[in-house]
Amino acid sequence: MHQRIINISIVVNDYDEAIHFYTQKLHFDLIEDTQLNETKRWVRVAPKGVGNCCLLLAKAATDEQRSRIGNQTGGRVFLFLETDDFERDYQNLLLQGIKIVRGPVQESYGTVAVFEDLYGNLWDLIETARKAE
Repeated sequence: MHQRIINISIVVNDYDEAIHFYTQKLHFDLIEDTQLNETKRWVRVAPKGVGNCCLLLAKAATDEQRSRIGNQTGGRVFLFLETDDFERDYQNLLLQGIKIVRGPVQESYGTVAVFEDLYGNLWDLIETARKAE
């Protein structure tokens, strides 16, 4: 059996501001932006690389959904962005004015920092430690 997660839905306030954040500040690729009806779009973004899972930007349509924007996991880190160059991507976060919640630390599994997206969801930026060969 072969399975994989292809999309993770993230509730956003506005499609265009979310697209701008992910494509202009995090340098993700806009994979798809399809108008489904007057108010709903199918919008997917993904980090650059091979075989990445996409974020499905889902505009909040109800008060309950709007209450989840920026806090989809109750204050825990929500998404984990792995990089092949921590320093490059960390410097980009600083350059883009993205809020760093916890600065870089060296852990047994690699180098990690926690940052907020445009709505306050927490992300880990991780460069996994290389295993000794």
